[in-house]
Amino acid sequence: MAQAARDPYAGPMALGTEWGKPLTVEDVWRIPDDGHRYELCDGVLLVSPAPRVLHQLASSRLFVPLFEAVQGTELVALYAPVDWKLDEHNLFQPDIIVVAAADLGELRLEDAPPLLAVEVLSPSTRVVDQTLKRAKYEEAGVQHYWIVDPTRPSLNALELDERGVYFERAVIEGDEVFETTNPVTVRIVPSKLLA
Repeated sequence: MAQAARDPYAGPMALGTEWGKPLTVEDVWRIPDDGHRYELCDGVLLVSPAPRVLHQLASSRLFVPLFEAVQGTELVALYAPVDWKLDEHNLFQPDIIVVAAADLGELRLEDAPPLLAVEVLSPSTRVVDQTLKRAKYEEAGVQHYWIVDPTRPSLNALELDERGVYFERAVIEGDEVFETTNPVTVRIVPSKLLA
């Protein structure tokens, strides 16, 4: 008995969207959880594999001082994956966010940008984090955007100026120290993120 040909577009990953039409946040939320990170930029799906150990070491060691810094404040520090919905066609999951508790919904962050978004570079996300996300976060009004490169190790702290354009507040490497009070009081030494 001959087997019927299998439709390669059928099954759990078929989104049932019209060809050429931008995806929506609702389309992304219908994708089954398979360990990948699914983000959406202007209706285009961005898929990232599970992060590498170096990425997880740096992000978890950066999260701890941020988490401690928000204790007793009206801010919350969250570790990925947490959805940040900008609009119908844009959905991101920064590695770490610091948000006003009042802006946080039960399931996700909507209607307000994070006060701080952190991305830790991986081989699969480096270009997206440094260019596309930088532009989208700037456009959305994320006041502080930190890009951490665990391979160097380094931290590039970007901040919006009065025109709403990012400038480099600090670029530090190795044993150099980054101290800030905005949006939280914290001291970061890039080499310690991997120690």
